[in-house]
Amino acid sequence: MKLNSVTSLVLLFNAMAVFICSQLSASDRPNVLLILADDLGYGDVRCYNEQSKIATPHIDRLAREGMRFMDAHSPCTVCTPTRYSLMTGQMAFRVPNGGTVFTGIGGPSLITPGRLTLPSLLRDNGYATACVGKWHIGLTFRDNAGQPVRGNGVDAVRRVDFSQRIEGGPVDHGFQSFFGTACCPTTDWLYAFIKDDLVPIPPTEIVDKLKLPKHPYANDCRAGLIVPDYAMEDVDLVFLQKSREFIERHVQQSPNKPFFLFHSAQAVHLPSFAAPQFKGRSNAGPHGDFIVELDEIVGELLKTLESLGIADNTIVIFSSDNGPETTSVIRMRADYGHDGARPWRGMKRDSWEGGHRVPFLVRWPSKVKAGSTNAQLTSLTDVMATIAAIIGAPLPVASAEDSFNMLPAWLNSEHAPIRPFLLQQAFGGVRTLSIRRGDWKYIDHIGSGGNRYENSPDLKQFIVPESAPEASGQLYNLAADPGETKNLYATRPEIVIELKSLLEQSKSRGRSRP
Repeated sequence: MKLNSVTSLVLLFNAMAVFICSQLSASDRPNVLLILADDLGYGDVRCYNEQSKIATPHIDRLAREGMRFMDAHSPCTVCTPTRYSLMTGQMAFRVPNGGTVFTGIGGPSLITPGRLTLPSLLRDNGYATACVGKWHIGLTFRDNAGQPVRGNGVDAVRRVDFSQRIEGGPVDHGFQSFFGTACCPTTDWLYAFIKDDLVPIPPTEIVDKLKLPKHPYANDCRAGLIVPDYAMEDVDLVFLQKSREFIERHVQQSPNKPFFLFHSAQAVHLPSFAAPQFKGRSNAGPHGDFIVELDEIVGELLKTLESLGIADNTIVIFSSDNGPETTSVIRMRADYGHDGARPWRGMKRDSWEGGHRVPFLVRWPSKVKAGSTNAQLTSLTDVMATIAAIIGAPLPVASAEDSFNMLPAWLNSEHAPIRPFLLQQAFGGVRTLSIRRGDWKYIDHIGSGGNRYENSPDLKQFIVPESAPEASGQLYNLAADPGETKNLYATRPEIVIELKSLLEQSKSRGRSRP
């Protein structure tokens, strides 16, 4: 089918879905609970990997009661760009610093003022919106003179005047409330919670790393400034408590108003600091225990919806911001026979499938067929256009540039393919792009796009011999070669030309959505 024919069908699907769903009254519109795990691999979850050494009964339950997407992808192979793309429906490489991963007080926000976001779309259509967990899309902190603090490390954090309002965070981009952290809660230069746009309790002391757990998955914690009594092992339980409080309070105070809750977990980003009650639960070491904790948090959120009688009118979406971290893959494979990237090549930061092929589960009782699987090619960027269709809100042209309405596929797992192609970015941003069309995947660079396998004693063992050493890019047929072991760049030049041209066209147009 020609691209213009596919585009016409996509536009038709969008129009039909918007018309149908626009008939819903505000009280009938579904709540939306979006749970985003951190660094959770495709193979970390039992319902995606029968050989997983870690039981994930609550995540598996979502698969039994909803739809499991088998070809879903994070927009990037690292966290900050993925979160930007999820919130805006736009690939991060299209904006300045779109390959950045923030730490500490890093900023400013990648989201420009006035840009339509998923939460602002929902807020403007009658939803109560809340974000709990890690933001990690950039913030602006100010010093005593009112100037933005730039730079990084402990010295930058010391220059912050924490009595001043923080700019560029969730409450400036559509969320009506926020409780969480600027970046990664347990591996950062700033260990402090943010409430809306202020830090209620500023950090006052340096992390004492000698008091932290000692194991192979515990070495990522920076010696930053920390708030007294900031318990690193309890961070995800604090986030769980705040999410439950929001849901319970909302149902009590505004029972006829729908809500959107973005629960942005710390788990299972290294360091693997599972709460005490989860230690030893997995029989797969500290990182396995952390995955068990994440699974139980999912279970508790589901239980909260059920106890309040709102589960049947709540869409639950579960996914991850990228593939599994190198340390967890290396050590879990060696020590426990567990492969968080299975069955794919690569891991976090890599352009290969293991870096961005992620779990993606949708439960929407009576709408999404229970126990169904879906082979549609989809990205986290698609959440925005899909939710817009569900609430009957047309998207302006200058927004959600890379977001496709997947609602027809949600409602029918046998639906014809919706996406004509998929863009992907690795750790290097615009320098490390790839494009997927059907079974063909073109990577517009050599190497992984992130990890330097040849320079790492631990990663060298996973190097796949290059079958086209003179090539300036990579071409794989995932149907014939899902492990991306045979580079067809030299033998199928016509496919390379087509896909590279399509990639360049999408870059120059500034969008992939029709």
